Amino acid sequence: MVKEIIINSTSTQTRAAITEDGNLVDFFVDYPENRRMVGDIYLGRVARVLPGIKAAFVDIGMKHDGFLHFSDIGARTQQFQDLLGDDDADLEDEEESSSHNGSNDNIDRNDNHNHPQNRQAGKDNFPPVKLKKGDEIVVQITKEPVNNKGVRVTSSVSLPGRFCVLLPFDNKVGVSKKIYDFKERRRLRSLAKSILPKNYGLIIRTVARNQTEEALKDDLNQLIKTWQVIEQNLKSEQPPALVYQDVSTTSSVIRDLFTSDVSKIFVDSKKLYKQIRNYVEVMQPDQVDKIELFKTSGSIFDAFKIEEQIKTLMGRKVTLPSGGYLIIEHTEAMVVIDVNSGRYAKNKEQELNSLRTDLEAAREVARQMRLRDIGGIIVVDFIDLEEEKNRRKIYDELKKEFRKDRAKVSVLPMSDFGLVQITRQRIRQNIMQTMKEVCPTCLGTGLLTKHSHVVYDLEEWLRKFKRHSKEKYLIINCHPSVAAKLREGFIKTITKLRFKYWIKLEIKEDQETPVGQFRFFSGKTQKELTEEIS
Repeated sequence: MVKEIIINSTSTQTRAAITEDGNLVDFFVDYPENRRMVGDIYLGRVARVLPGIKAAFVDIGMKHDGFLHFSDIGARTQQFQDLLGDDDADLEDEEESSSHNGSNDNIDRNDNHNHPQNRQAGKDNFPPVKLKKGDEIVVQITKEPVNNKGVRVTSSVSLPGRFCVLLPFDNKVGVSKKIYDFKERRRLRSLAKSILPKNYGLIIRTVARNQTEEALKDDLNQLIKTWQVIEQNLKSEQPPALVYQDVSTTSSVIRDLFTSDVSKIFVDSKKLYKQIRNYVEVMQPDQVDKIELFKTSGSIFDAFKIEEQIKTLMGRKVTLPSGGYLIIEHTEAMVVIDVNSGRYAKNKEQELNSLRTDLEAAREVARQMRLRDIGGIIVVDFIDLEEEKNRRKIYDELKKEFRKDRAKVSVLPMSDFGLVQITRQRIRQNIMQTMKEVCPTCLGTGLLTKHSHVVYDLEEWLRKFKRHSKEKYLIINCHPSVAAKLREGFIKTITKLRFKYWIKLEIKEDQETPVGQFRFFSGKTQKELTEEIS
C-alpha cells in the first residue's frame, strides 16, 4: 500500500489530504477565519458552577463560556492552582492519576484506564474537587465549538510532541495501546522513566516505536521548555487569557501523521515546503528525502485526482461498487445513514446480494465518518438480513474498519430492524459544518414552503391584525421570489387580499427576509408589528 500526504496551499486556505493507493482516507482544512483551537491552553475564571449537571462554565474570553464537566477536572488541578498562587482554592487532595486530553489528530490513546473517557457511564466517580464562582483555573480545549455550543475544556493539561505527550505535575508513564510488541512497550516504558524529570508524567506515542533514547530525550526537552514558557505566562497574565496556542492543522498533520509508512509528502508551496522540511530535519532527519516540492501549472489536487473525491464529501449520496449507495443525513441530534441496494435482486439471491452490499456499506461508512469527521451519535440503517451469522459479519466488519480510526468509536451489534448504533468522539466541527454555511433561503432544511401555504400564513396574520387594529395601511417585507408570486395572475393575490380585508397593502422586496416569512410594518408610523400580532 502506497500512503502519501498531499498539501495544497493558497492565499485563503491550506488543505492536507492523506491517500492510500490513491484513495482519499483523511482530509483536513485550515481556514484563517476558522483557526484550530483544540490543544490551546487558557487561564480562565469560573463563571458558573452547576452541580445539577455536574459541570462548570469557565470564562476564557470567547463568545460562549467553556464547558468543564466534573469528570474533566483532573487530580492535578491542585498543583495548577498552586502555580497561580491561589493558596485559598477549595480543592481536596486526590491520588495522582495519569490523564491527558487533546484531539485524536495529535494524541494516541494510552494505557491509563482512569481517564474520564474510559470511566463507566453512570458512575459519579469524579475527582472530589470543588470549584466556586470567581476561581482562576488553567484549562485546555478538548473539543471545538459546534453550532451554538461553546468549547469543551479540561483542567488536565497536556502538551503533545512528536514522540510523546508531556503531563505537567504527574508522575505516571503510559505507552500507546497501538504499540503491540510487549518487549518494545517495556523498553519504551523503562526509557521514559529514566529520562523523565521529577513532577512530570509522560505518554509514549505510537510513532515512538523503535526510536532511540536521544530522539525521545530531544522531544521531551523541547516540551519541557514549552511548558516553562507557559508557566511564566500563567504567572504574568490575568484571566481570561490565552497562554499557549497549539500548532495549526497542517503542522499537526506532519507532527502526528507523518509516520514511517508514509512514502511521500507533496507540497505545492515553497514557503510551506521549507517550513515542513526544517521541522523534519530536526525531528526525523532520516525522513527528509520523502518531502517533495510539487511543481505544476495546475492544481496539485487535480493532479492526484483528489478534488473529485472531495466533491463526494459534500453530497448526500455516496455510491458503492456493487451499485448500491448511501444516503447521509445530518440532524440536530444525530447523523442518519441509509443503505440502499440500488437494484432489484431475485429472492433466492436476495440474502447474498444484501450481505455483499452491506459489507461494502460498512467499509464505506467507516471511511466517510473519518473523511467527514462525523461525531456524536450515528445510526446506520443497513439492508435487512435474515441470518444472524450475516448480521454478525457486518458488525465484525465495522469493528475491523474502525480500528483505523484515531477517534474513539463504540459500535453496538445490529438490531432485529437492521439498525447499527455508533458513537464517535467529536473533537471539532465536521467537514460539512466547516466548509458550508446555512442556506439563507431554506434555513438549512432543503425545503421551501409551497406558495399556497405562504399565502395562507399571510392571510392568517391579516385576519388577526384586523381583530386587534383599525389601521388601514401596512407595508409587507418579503423575499423577492415571494413578492413575484403575490403579483402573479390576472387578478393578483395581493389585490384579492386588499379588497378582502379592505387594507392598503404595499409590498417591499427584501433579500434578507427568508422565503416563506413576512415582516409587517405600519405604513403610518413605520413601526414593526410582526411580533405584536403573532
